[in-house]
Amino acid sequence: MTFSDSFRVARWLRTINLVLQAILFLTFFGGLNYVARNHAWRFDLTRQRKFSLSPETLSYIKNLSAPVRIIVTASEDSDNPEVHGLLDEYVYASASNPAGPITAEYLDVYRDRRRAGELGVEQSDIVALVSGDKRRVVPLNDLYTIKNKQREAFQGEQVLTASILDVSSPRRQKIYFLVGHSELRPEDADANRGLSAARDQLKLRNFDVDAVDLTVTRKIPTDASLLIAVWPQNRYTKIEQEMLRQYLSASAGRLMLFLAPGQSATALGLDDLLLDWGVLVHNDLLCDTGPENMADNLDLLIRTFLPHPITNTLIDYNEPLRIGFARTVMPDPGRSLGSGLKTVTVAATSKTAWGETDLRPGVVPKYDPGIDTRPIPGMDPPDHLGVIVASERLAVRDNLPFSVPGGKLVVFGTGDMMSNARIGTGNLSVFLNAVNWSVDRDHQLSIPPRPIDHFQLSLSASDFTKLRYVLIVGLPGAALLLGMLVYWTRRA
Repeated sequence: MTFSDSFRVARWLRTINLVLQAILFLTFFGGLNYVARNHAWRFDLTRQRKFSLSPETLSYIKNLSAPVRIIVTASEDSDNPEVHGLLDEYVYASASNPAGPITAEYLDVYRDRRRAGELGVEQSDIVALVSGDKRRVVPLNDLYTIKNKQREAFQGEQVLTASILDVSSPRRQKIYFLVGHSELRPEDADANRGLSAARDQLKLRNFDVDAVDLTVTRKIPTDASLLIAVWPQNRYTKIEQEMLRQYLSASAGRLMLFLAPGQSATALGLDDLLLDWGVLVHNDLLCDTGPENMADNLDLLIRTFLPHPITNTLIDYNEPLRIGFARTVMPDPGRSLGSGLKTVTVAATSKTAWGETDLRPGVVPKYDPGIDTRPIPGMDPPDHLGVIVASERLAVRDNLPFSVPGGKLVVFGTGDMMSNARIGTGNLSVFLNAVNWSVDRDHQLSIPPRPIDHFQLSLSASDFTKLRYVLIVGLPGAALLLGMLVYWTRRA
């Protein structure tokens, strides 16, 4: 017998083979766990995207300036699965944030009184957010919308994102609404003339909101990140006009104008300012013969949007913009193209719309060629009349090799789009996107509430009896039958 055929060699070969198999097995699972830990892929297959944060929240978390600690003091009897899932996503998304992650802790204040005292939380069913010396408390019920004493939708991401921004941001950007010219006011709760809902949405997104009358203050506040004028009806004085022009040009300010039809830009004293920024506002009334572009109450439905941070949300979700009386707003065809000014139409009517220039009461609108407003050839989008125009100025200063952002102006050809009665999903998204684009918050901003699915299993007494027999007899009987089948097969 040769050496290679001896039993000792065969035994060693089998041993080495087993060792190599064990090493291969351990290496395979070790490598698999390494890949899973460092290069994890996560997929949210739920219908309501329950385990996915919105682009807005992800962009905020990416730019957090300080770590945030979240303490949930829900008792064991509380039923808040949405909260647990949402906080897990915050923790996961912020794990790589260099400024510090978001951490979550669940605490029963009745069982762990010592820990509750250390954290300074004494109340149950709240969410406490702490960052440095800043603290904010949110009741758990505020994370839900309630209807008929039932939780209808979960708005936890919207509320908690605003709270995280509140406690982690060193300061809030301040938005001023211009008043003194019969504009719509942020403190007014009236359905048609109030902007209280829009104000609340801005505060929810960590903005400070106030009103300013330039005829009284005689200057624009130094802490103003954005000025908004909604449906002015009286003329701005020469001093106010010059303050606004200087604010936009010299101070790189940001201004949003909501101009309803009925008065020309000249009558409001804004024509020079608008022309400086390449915006042309027509004194007309937008009309449309397409039934698919008109709502039941004769509101105008805007469905044509150009890609822009202001309208990307509506494009992504295929949402229309619903507005009342509106006028044509477009880039000025005669504007200077070499001054660093970029003026674009971001929302427009359908191709069947025109701008009615005869605004006399009682006149039935009809298109009059050569008189009424029609699209100008060569303007984007082709064969459409503009409703929203965004203008920004970029300039090269001091021979720098890059552009320095200047002022920004957004003009809406409608006045009551953001009133309490019209602040629907599409309108709100456009408004908030315009605000964030204006103040350089480069985020997708729409965080809609997520509906809560309610499941109910109804079983009669006979159904319970059948279920009992299935569990007591059926399942053990199936296992017994399978075992006997295997036994019979092996014996045969």
